[in-house]
Amino acid sequence: MSDTKARLKIPFFTSGDAGGIAYMVTNNIINYIILIGALQSMGWGDDLIFGRVIPGLSIGLMSGGIYYAYMAHKLAKKLGHGHVTALPSGISTPAMFVTLYGVISPLSYSLSPEEAWAAAVAACFIGGFIEFCGGFVGPWIKNNLPRAALLGTVAGIGFIWMATQGVFDVLGDPIIGLPILIVAVLGLFGGYLFPKKVTPFIVAIVGGIVYAFALGRTTFDFSQVGLYFPNPGTTVQALINGFVHVAPFLTVVIPVEIYNFIETMDNVESANAAGDPYSVREAQFADGIFTMISAIFGGIVPNTVWLGHPGLKKTNAGASYSWISGVILGVSGLFGLFALLSHIIPAAVVAVTFIWCSVIMVAQAFKEVKVKHYAAVAIAMVPSVADYLYTQVTGAVGAVGGIWAETLSTGLSGYNAEVTESLLVNGVMWNGVPATKAGAILIGILIASIFTFIIDRKLMKAGIVSLAATILALFGFIHNAQLGVYLTSPFVIGWGIVTILLFIFHSGRNSWFKAEDDFEYV
Repeated sequence: MSDTKARLKIPFFTSGDAGGIAYMVTNNIINYIILIGALQSMGWGDDLIFGRVIPGLSIGLMSGGIYYAYMAHKLAKKLGHGHVTALPSGISTPAMFVTLYGVISPLSYSLSPEEAWAAAVAACFIGGFIEFCGGFVGPWIKNNLPRAALLGTVAGIGFIWMATQGVFDVLGDPIIGLPILIVAVLGLFGGYLFPKKVTPFIVAIVGGIVYAFALGRTTFDFSQVGLYFPNPGTTVQALINGFVHVAPFLTVVIPVEIYNFIETMDNVESANAAGDPYSVREAQFADGIFTMISAIFGGIVPNTVWLGHPGLKKTNAGASYSWISGVILGVSGLFGLFALLSHIIPAAVVAVTFIWCSVIMVAQAFKEVKVKHYAAVAIAMVPSVADYLYTQVTGAVGAVGGIWAETLSTGLSGYNAEVTESLLVNGVMWNGVPATKAGAILIGILIASIFTFIIDRKLMKAGIVSLAATILALFGFIHNAQLGVYLTSPFVIGWGIVTILLFIFHSGRNSWFKAEDDFEYV
């Protein structure tokens, strides 16, 4: 070790660490609030939410924050200077929404909250393992799956689940919702600032809480503040039991975790470009390990490396903001402080964050891809509509009861001529909905990938994706509510025909099947 490295002093706290703490704590708190509100709307009790889910999630985030500070210290010693910024990390917002509405929501129709929680814990653990594996296979997937397919699919989830729910909640309580929304939008999308660069978004959040309290819509409730340390033995047993229930939802968990670890790759590479050459593989391993730790203690959503490292580096953030933020979130979760927040924050404030996150997700999907790939982004968003429509129709039917509730609750097996005809006669767009809902995320990625490769004149790759779709349909990963072998499935036949056609068209690309030069579809 050189004398310079031996004498290296890493600053304990830098001028930018305060901003880094505000960034990590504030944004994670918003995700906590969204998670708590969604679980309460699904019928989960406070003992389950604040006694298991929140503490488990907080332990995972605290562990991650401490480890990323350690990574920053290691990198500083390696580089021989103390000007290293820790990687920002926290709850993966897209993965959280997919877990909530792609796994927990449908499970909550047929299982008790306790059983649904066990399944969600199992899904989280599996997701952490997939994140860990991303350290080995991530580069290959990133280089071979079109970005338009991944971003478009996640944008569809954001638009149909987050944006709609947000707008509905705002208009469900317009006296509170509309003023908060418009003030927030002035800052988030208009770029306006109050004196001393105070953002209207912060004013909307804080002012909205005060406004709702003044109208008597919220209260201070300290009754649930206390120590909540989960029992990992109980959680592990629930995790094992939950594997049975979560197996049919692997078609949801796997693709969103692939998206998650690719986002970690991108964000770590962004940090590398900003001058902090972190190991992408180590960050992916860390995400996976701490997500699995979170699940073992009761957490249900994964960790990830966030966007924002270059901005934090410009503000001179160091390593300490990461572990301090982790400790703040960990202590808050273990002592029930988020229960207090859930009582004083009105639904309209959460709704504004829904709208903000979802609109950014959709806008980012179009911003980050080439203009010619917009069609692929658009088609990737459609399967989420089927997922949403199916959930709403079956939920409404379940509330009414009768033979329909039993028929539709069976998943794709309820997709028969009698059901379809009855719904169509009554004006419901139902034909093909259950088949698109089953494996919606994978279907979005597959169809968008084929669109992208056709636009790029890569018919061989499009054919390979179609072949993959055929195999996935054969084993029930897409278009079917349960895994199995479906040799005579019309979806297997349909995708098989498409595969043959694409390979034939590829073989004729230089003779009888040529594309126009400078073709634009818009």
